[in-house]
Amino acid sequence: MKSPPQCGAVLVLALSLALAQGCTPVAPEPEPLQVGTNQQRVVSGFAELHHHMFAEEAFGGGWFHGSHTGTLTRCDGGAPESDHARVRMDLSELLNLCPNSGSVDLRGVPILSDLFGIAGAVGSEFIGKMEGTQGDTGLHLGRREVGTEWPRWDTIAHQQSWEGWLRQAHQGGMSLVVVSLVSNGFLCKVLPYQNLKRPCDEMADVEVQLQMARDFDARTDWAEIALSPAHARQIIGAGKLALVLSIETSKLFGTKDWRSELDRFYAQGVRSLQPVHQLDNRFGGAALHNAIFQAAQFTENCHIDYDCGVTTGSFTLGFDVARDAAGNCRNTKGLTADGKALVQAMMAKGMLVDMAHLSEKSTQDAYAIAQANNYYPLYISHGHFREVMNPKLAENEKTTPAWVVRYLRQTGGMFGLRTAHDETRAYTKSGIANNCQGSSRSVAQAYEFGRQGLKVPMAFGADFNGFIQQTRPRFGSKGACSAGFQAEADDQEHQQEVSGPGRLGTDFDEYGLAHVGLLPDLLKDLGRLGANTAGLSGSSETFLRMWERANGPRTGMADPASDIDTSGIAAYEDKSVREARYPTVCGKAYAPDSKTLNEGCRFDAECISDQCTSVLCSTFDGRCVCNDDGDCGSTSYCQDEIPANPGDNDCVAKKANWASCSRDGQCLSGACGGCADTVGWCYTPRSKTYGQTCKSDKECTTDRCSADCYINPTGSCLCDSDSHCASNQYCGWGTNSGKCQNKKSRGAACASDRECISNNCRWSFTCA
Repeated sequence: MKSPPQCGAVLVLALSLALAQGCTPVAPEPEPLQVGTNQQRVVSGFAELHHHMFAEEAFGGGWFHGSHTGTLTRCDGGAPESDHARVRMDLSELLNLCPNSGSVDLRGVPILSDLFGIAGAVGSEFIGKMEGTQGDTGLHLGRREVGTEWPRWDTIAHQQSWEGWLRQAHQGGMSLVVVSLVSNGFLCKVLPYQNLKRPCDEMADVEVQLQMARDFDARTDWAEIALSPAHARQIIGAGKLALVLSIETSKLFGTKDWRSELDRFYAQGVRSLQPVHQLDNRFGGAALHNAIFQAAQFTENCHIDYDCGVTTGSFTLGFDVARDAAGNCRNTKGLTADGKALVQAMMAKGMLVDMAHLSEKSTQDAYAIAQANNYYPLYISHGHFREVMNPKLAENEKTTPAWVVRYLRQTGGMFGLRTAHDETRAYTKSGIANNCQGSSRSVAQAYEFGRQGLKVPMAFGADFNGFIQQTRPRFGSKGACSAGFQAEADDQEHQQEVSGPGRLGTDFDEYGLAHVGLLPDLLKDLGRLGANTAGLSGSSETFLRMWERANGPRTGMADPASDIDTSGIAAYEDKSVREARYPTVCGKAYAPDSKTLNEGCRFDAECISDQCTSVLCSTFDGRCVCNDDGDCGSTSYCQDEIPANPGDNDCVAKKANWASCSRDGQCLSGACGGCADTVGWCYTPRSKTYGQTCKSDKECTTDRCSADCYINPTGSCLCDSDSHCASNQYCGWGTNSGKCQNKKSRGAACASDRECISNNCRWSFTCA
């Protein structure tokens, strides 16, 4: 890690300490950058509080395709048992490790029944199969090409944190990022053995990623690991990206002495920790959410809890749970004695305590310790505001309720807002229409609720490379605007096209939040929708003030947080009720007139043109095609003259003059002529003057062309009266019929006055 020169004594002391701890030495922290007397310069830019830049080495290095550095390459699409993005074919032995696994009926839990009840191959296909996606796991032949097929908003198995994209985010305004070194032993154990680079050990993965972070710091001149808030200010002030290192694992420090491990990782630059991740550990209880991790906890302790059901309606795997006063099923485990001691030791070092995955009981314990330490700041690096989320997500203990936000504010902490694809309830005080679920419009509901209602300082908590999906696009066919059923998705996506604001003109429009480089685009789109993004745009300064508070001195509660207001959240309307409002064809709901030409469709009525190529009640999905020329605009026509042709009913460019045609509407000129009904060409009526090339009398201003349909198909425009010729000419006859002739002088033979210069043909045979 880079730092300015320091005095020799301090450097020797730091080196001695590092050698005593058996780790690579870390350069000492720089002095604070000052303006005037003891006044630090305010930094610019936004912060991302949860970023897994080096997760290609998580899970034994066996899940992701694509490195954070170098050149991104095409993947092979997930060949069984030979590539990334899939689990082993048979995982039944994992559950069978527990003697009571036979009593576990997982048929009602799709992801678990697929993983453990059928085969891992099926589970691989299921993991990434959310509505609106084409699948990013298992066999993913549609996700091989980098840049066009991956990454996109629903990527969970391909790189999203390539250093080129990180630099793109930095150039777009991101000045600070918390880089979380991550792994999960269970997710490693379910991968094909041949895909793994090393035995499954969470802390071994963390060690590899830590070295990658240090290597990245050493070779990069535009980013640097920050060791203190003052150092971060200096990095940002120099125009660089400040990296703050954190750790997120369930097996934190393994079985080693945690005090010495905390010292060792601190000496190597780690400044933030999550005491608990997906599973209960020796430090405390984890917040319940995904059924996969309940199965993982079960493989650790073989516990089945029937007090209340989270895994199914009747039981919970792995965790000891009970209903709280509100009737919610929650983990009963809080911080252990070691957990409380760990949090206290972190506070003694000025480290940042990340509560993102703590159970509610653990959160209360951490807050009590913060209070005892003069309201030491606590933060959540990535989370959802419970009150504004859809009911299914709000049931999760992992979501953050208003009372926890009060803890953050009272301690001077902040909140990392997940840039998720999830359905939100409308926050009516936002003034932003919630009419594109899972997109920036949904993020705007949560953000404005946090800003106006909870009044909590926020930054992004995107969780790239975190095995989760990101913000959906507002446009296009790659999963835009969905809360789970197609009719509403089609309807809402069409609303974005007709009501705006329009597209940004970047990949964000149709790929959504595909990678870290598009975070500035999300920020911009939030602002264009009407969100007040000032606090978010300046969130790096907010983070540094929190970090400075951690390093003291503190003077009691940072903010009483007595003004939290959770009103203004619209009542949730179930999807089934919303879906019932749409008309149906063949028993399937659809949004009328929501699809434009060439968009995918199931029924004619979905298309603005009222014409879809789908057949047999959408047994085979089709695309919207034209029904008549009016569907195609002024420069195209509807091709409908070749029955059963794959291109029939497509809009094609209108034809230029003399191109073959069968009707007027095919021609740019609006006119199709010819010798017979079955033979024709485009022409512009009366567009050719005497002597110009023509194919039809109607092309000529003289209404006469020398061409015929068979012997001479191309000719020239002829005269039909003297007015078509120059003033000293007349229109000839006989062998000169249609040709302008020079008028004759006195004595020349003539047949009429008009042939003579004198306009006098004496006795009708001699010009006078």
